[in-house]
Amino acid sequence: MKQTVRMVAAFGLTGLLVGAGCRQAPAPVPDVEAGRVASVPSAPTDAAWEQAPEHVAKLIPQDLVEPRLLTPSTAEVRVRALADGKMVAFRLEWNDATKSDLPGPAQMIDACAVQLPKTLEKEPPAPQMGETAKPVEVTYWRADWQATVDGRGDTIRDLYPNAAIDHYPFSAQSLAPGSPEQAEMAKRYAPARALGNLRSGPRQTPVEDLVANGPGTLSSAPSRGSTGKGLYGKTGWSVVIVRAWPPNLADGQRTNVAFAVWQGAQRESGARKMRTGWISLVAKGTK
Repeated sequence: MKQTVRMVAAFGLTGLLVGAGCRQAPAPVPDVEAGRVASVPSAPTDAAWEQAPEHVAKLIPQDLVEPRLLTPSTAEVRVRALADGKMVAFRLEWNDATKSDLPGPAQMIDACAVQLPKTLEKEPPAPQMGETAKPVEVTYWRADWQATVDGRGDTIRDLYPNAAIDHYPFSAQSLAPGSPEQAEMAKRYAPARALGNLRSGPRQTPVEDLVANGPGTLSSAPSRGSTGKGLYGKTGWSVVIVRAWPPNLADGQRTNVAFAVWQGAQRESGARKMRTGWISLVAKGTK
C-alpha cells in the first residue's frame, strides 16, 4: 500500500512539473548542426544559442606525435553552431576547474580551436592537422588573449600587481611619452615585439587564423574575419568562435569539423592537447 502511494505521488509530481513548464533538455544530436540565422551570435550568453541543438563531442588525448599527451584531462566538449550564410559561429563549452589566463615563464594557458578542411572533398584530410596537399584551416582561441581584449593590460604591473619595480629606462622623465625614443627603448624590454612576433600583445582579437598540412606544419594564415569571445563560469569555459562559412557548402550538405581543448592547469600546450576526430558538420538551412 505504501509503495502504491509513493508511486502515485511520484507520478503526480511529474505531472505537476510538466504542467509547470519544466522540460528535460533535448538529447544531444549525432552531428554538429549549423542552423541558419539572420546574424550569427558573438557572445556565449546570446539567446540565439537556445535554438541550436547540442552535440557532445568526446575528446581523446593527442598521442600520435611528439610531444604527446599521455594523461587524459577534459572528457568532452559541448558544441552548438549557427550560420548566416557568410559566417559560422561555434559555441564550445567544457569543464575546467582552474582558470588559466595569466602568461609568464612556465605558465600554460587555457585554449580551444575549431578545425575544418580547406576545401570540400569526398575524402577529407587526416584529422590530425591535415596532410600534404590536403590542408586544414584552424581558428584558435586563447584565454590570455581574451583577458587583454577585455581590458587587462600586459605590462609587468598589470600581470604582476605586487611586483616591486624600481625603474625602467623607457619610463624615464627624459623620454617623452609616445616619442620614437621611448618606443625604441621599450623594445629592449619586449623582445617578442622587437622581433615582430605577431602573437605578442596587446591583442585586438582573442582568436588567430592558422593553416596546416600535417603535424608540425601549423602557420599563420590570412584572416578569415574570425572573432571570438570566452567567458569563464562556475564549471568552466564557454567560448564562441566565429569564422567564415566554408565556401560552396550549400544547405543540406555536409563537411567535417574537429575540435581541440587545452587546459593550462594540466600543463597542456602546443601538441599536448585533448582533441576529437572528424565530426559531420551539417548545413541545416533557413529555419
